[in-house]
Amino acid sequence: MRAPRGDEARPAWPCVDGRVNLPRPPRHDVYLAVAAFLGGVLLGALGLSTHQDSPLPAWAALVPLAVICAAQTFRRSLPMAFLLVGTVTVAADLVTVGNPGTVLVFTDAVYAAVLYGPPRAARRIPVLSVLFTVAATTGFVLWTRSAEGLLLGMLVGLVTIAPATTGAIVRNHREAADTALLRAEQTALLAEMDQVQAVTAERNRMARELHDVVANHLTAIAIHSTAALSLNDPATTRKVLETIRENSVAGLAEMRRLIGLLRDGADDLVPTAAPTLAGVEQLVERARANGAGSGLTFALDDRREDGAPLSVPADLAAYRIVQESLTNAVKHADPGEVRIALAQAQDGALTVSVTSAYGSRSSPRAPGSGSGLTGIRERVALLGGEVSAGPEPGPPGGPARIWRVRAVLPVQNDKEPSG
Repeated sequence: MRAPRGDEARPAWPCVDGRVNLPRPPRHDVYLAVAAFLGGVLLGALGLSTHQDSPLPAWAALVPLAVICAAQTFRRSLPMAFLLVGTVTVAADLVTVGNPGTVLVFTDAVYAAVLYGPPRAARRIPVLSVLFTVAATTGFVLWTRSAEGLLLGMLVGLVTIAPATTGAIVRNHREAADTALLRAEQTALLAEMDQVQAVTAERNRMARELHDVVANHLTAIAIHSTAALSLNDPATTRKVLETIRENSVAGLAEMRRLIGLLRDGADDLVPTAAPTLAGVEQLVERARANGAGSGLTFALDDRREDGAPLSVPADLAAYRIVQESLTNAVKHADPGEVRIALAQAQDGALTVSVTSAYGSRSSPRAPGSGSGLTGIRERVALLGGEVSAGPEPGPPGGPARIWRVRAVLPVQNDKEPSG
């Protein structure tokens, strides 16, 4: 958190019973004021003064010095009040023999007003100091009619322009440092937000992969194990157990592949290529074996021609959509045909459609989490496509109602991130 500067360094004036309590001056400013007063007393004791012709005694010059040094204790908390008091005391100092300490403390008043004062004062005081110096120099030249007037004007510039310019430079550097610090904090915050979003996106991607590659095999295992428990035929039971083992081995291989992706830099694991629509026929054959005992038949209608080539993300997403739709069909569909239709337009947009009989079943053959359709929607959304899933009226001569999952995947660049 950046330290308050400028206006922020001035605390509010608390009121108690209608009385205004002045802010407590910082300890360092008190030390500075005491040192300035003692220095002025020493200069007066040595006989140093700004001018000699005054009817007042020499000790009278200590009164303006004491007043401006007392005001100096509020140089940070009340800089404008310090400048006002300093201006009045310098004018009063002209009536006395003058003390150099009063003039030196006045330069600090100009400096503090620019550095700690409000932004408007910080902009105006340097300009006013230049105008005042020019006017004073002109007056001195007209009064003395000699080069001594220019020398007096230079002294006025040292008292006004120099501290005002120094205060402006220091204030600009502090504001630039504050801006840089704030920008660094914002950059760090944005980087942290990007990291959180990246981690969340990666977790969602891995969740989709785990669901898609494991749910299919576990669904088959659950269905066939349930069938095995209700069968008394050893030959049929053995066939069911073989199917269970096949799905278990395939699921374990997929899990090893995902673990290899999670283990960054593991030397003992060979990465496996991501599945694509080139393996959709094997996917349908596996679903046909898993759903044969449930009265399900599977048909693949691949109408793709020589359209624009699919990117790797779109190819993987299409495969996963078919895989998840077949898994849901095995779990939820009524006996009948499950049709997988693939079509690609000339612009490269791929349409994936999976339909199955829908209606009378009261409960699924295997438990589900409901995250499959969510994963499909997320994959399609990442590619900027369209997806719909839900019941529809069945075709003539077919079931009264069907469940259709339809996704349209546009052409994507291979460099775009996959889901």
